[in-house]
Amino acid sequence: MKIAVFVKQVPDSAAKLSVDNGAVNWGDAPLVINPWDEYAVEAALQLAEKHNGEVAAISMGSEDAKEALKHALAMGAGSATLISDAALADADAAAAAKVFAAAVQKLGGVDLAIFGKQAIDSDTGLAPAMTARVLGWPALTMLAAIPALDPGAKTIQVERAIEEGRQVVEGKLPAVLSIVKDYAEPRYPSFMGIRKASKAEIPVWSLADLGISAPESKVRWTEISAPPAREVTSEMVTGANADEIAAKLADLIIAEGVL
Repeated sequence: MKIAVFVKQVPDSAAKLSVDNGAVNWGDAPLVINPWDEYAVEAALQLAEKHNGEVAAISMGSEDAKEALKHALAMGAGSATLISDAALADADAAAAAKVFAAAVQKLGGVDLAIFGKQAIDSDTGLAPAMTARVLGWPALTMLAAIPALDPGAKTIQVERAIEEGRQVVEGKLPAVLSIVKDYAEPRYPSFMGIRKASKAEIPVWSLADLGISAPESKVRWTEISAPPAREVTSEMVTGANADEIAAKLADLIIAEGVL
């Protein structure tokens, strides 16, 4: 079976973000693979190992995004491709989904397209479902487990992590999946995997290579502003006993208008 796994390059989650002139700035913090996408890569690798499959990693972005692809290669992905085109600079989730769908179709023979739950920068979580809609495939999202998969019969059974617990869903292949962290702990790239990935030549596809024109973006970030600064003060409530402390605390809460 053939599996396409999508990864994104994002600022390190430990980065201290600021807003400068209407744009986000994360200073000198490094760019890393989106943490949620590591779970997607792990799921793809486990499925490939179990069903004698192959994993192709795909990313859309600038030249920097090759680092995220190299991380996927170091984990064990068999190939990697970067989609990069100046016309995609302002692509929103809907535009990106059309590009991802075109990439899946260009690869050909893909049984599963796997995404992480969401990206930590845009944080929309829309790409998996939107890509499935463009492809006309089932969208099986928020997966914590895949109890059954039969590539020959083109069937899959999954467990979705929802607020009420786990939801068991069955579907047909090909399908689009999104993975949550309950699925499995991502493996560490091996030393040999890192060396091999560092030397890998990653092909770049443009929109022309995908055979599509620039998708129209319906949503644009015209400006980003930081939330207003808040002055926070702390006050320690003391008393001779718990009842006295509780009474003082209640008075303070009422005085501040919290209740």
